Amino acid sequence: MSLPFVDRSSSSLPLQFVGRSKWGAWLKAQSAARRAWVDSLGISGSPGEVAVLPGDDGKASGAVLVIPDAPTLWDFGALASKLPATTWRLDGETAPVSMTDVAVAIGLGAWKFERYRATKSKGGPRFVWPATADKKRAIAIVEAISMARDLITTPSSDMGPAELAAAAQGLAKAHKAKVKVIVGDDLLKHNYPTIHAVGRASARPPRLIDLTWGKASHPKVTLVGKGVCFDTGGLDLKPATGMLMMKKDMGGAANVLAVASMIMATGLPVRLRVLVPAVENSVAGNAFRPMDVIKTRKGITVEIGNTDAEGRLILCDALHEGASEKPAMMIDCATLTGAARVALGPDLPALFCNDDALADSLIAAGKEVTDPMWRMPLFAPYRQMLSSKVADINNVSAGAFGGSITAALYLKEFVPDDVPWAHFDMMAWNNSSRPGRPEGGEAQVARAIYRTIADRFGK
Repeated sequence: MSLPFVDRSSSSLPLQFVGRSKWGAWLKAQSAARRAWVDSLGISGSPGEVAVLPGDDGKASGAVLVIPDAPTLWDFGALASKLPATTWRLDGETAPVSMTDVAVAIGLGAWKFERYRATKSKGGPRFVWPATADKKRAIAIVEAISMARDLITTPSSDMGPAELAAAAQGLAKAHKAKVKVIVGDDLLKHNYPTIHAVGRASARPPRLIDLTWGKASHPKVTLVGKGVCFDTGGLDLKPATGMLMMKKDMGGAANVLAVASMIMATGLPVRLRVLVPAVENSVAGNAFRPMDVIKTRKGITVEIGNTDAEGRLILCDALHEGASEKPAMMIDCATLTGAARVALGPDLPALFCNDDALADSLIAAGKEVTDPMWRMPLFAPYRQMLSSKVADINNVSAGAFGGSITAALYLKEFVPDDVPWAHFDMMAWNNSSRPGRPEGGEAQVARAIYRTIADRFGK
């Protein structure tokens, strides 16, 4: 997407930021005519209100945004949609939000998904880059998250395993990374049996996307993303309402590609590896069945208690491969369970982690960049809920309790304790439009993951 920023403008208008508690004093300092104008707009000084201010010639001479006394990034997210299509310069105090994050919020607020619309939106307002903003970082974040939003929002008819692989290949080409894609029955030759089992019933062959970038001498960071491009539930078929939003079931893959984009665009000194198992969980005569037993890449066997718990199956092979290199950090993202959404709602991804220092870093980074998460327990006694009478493990528990925990415990079976690992169970979707977060696909925790990696390895 084209960011709504310019380097300079001789005709830009001032955009002021006024804190809620200072609104009365600001208004009192204005002329009687301007006070009357603001009053006629119904502006009461509530955070989020924007008033375009007139000049003596009747044209806009500036604008003011009311912000909370302790604003967050998203309090600046609606500017790209609330201001007239002219050029603005930012004027005022935004602390504790940096000008870099203000620019990120404005850029994300300008995102639109119009691929299928005959009539596109006209150009909106432009903003002069703030002098103190880190342009490189802001551009990297906005472009990465916009890419993820586009991937998730695209219908499955145009975003299958091949298209997801093509997106990764395009990203690799842009940053001179290497990418290898293992397709179809070759997955069996290379010992990725669960990825093959889940995806084999689709007319669009499954594949494993394997992207690498950076110097081999740098710390290894491995990202794994669930790439289920559409999930029917398999033979344990979802109802229509459950299937409706399943184009977003590759949201985990889009998230890790977004993080990878940020890392490569800003040149962090890490050896990056991104593993994305990309499949479509379909129904056909060769679909895997309930109570089938499949041998995983690790060598342990898994009994299929439910074909609709396919995400953990494709992730387990990728996680085992990723852990084989003993990375300094491994993070996976997945739209894995409805149980996590019941527990935490759509805006709060669940974090499971086997390393307290890594978990603390991710949570702290999430608070710093307004990218929230909530840590959930890898409660070991629940592992027995995944017991199988015929195999080493079942892919689901017999009951409905603790569903996000048992899913995470299943994944933990494939990650050695000496590999610092974090698992995010997320929604990857905005159900409604809010400032900076239009309805559609969303890259949750991507900025927090990037900030954690940058803080730990980027110095």
